Amino acid sequence: MKLNKKSTIEDILNHPKGREMLAKYNVPCLGCPMAAMEMEDLKIEDVAKQYGIELEKMLKELNEEN
Repeated sequence: MKLNKKSTIEDILNHPKGREMLAKYNVPCLGCPMAAMEMEDLKIEDVAKQYGIELEKMLKELNEEN
């Protein structure tokens, strides 16, 4: 599945490189108790905007073929 800006945090966590990439870009949702309840609704676009994360760069890395 190709990830995009509307992908949820849950979608990204289900990706083989998801946790690694969220940690690399310092996405705080991994340890946030509120985010844990909203993983299936929380869009990466909104998280990136709120925390100043380079969304396009992160999505490109996630979607690269290995």
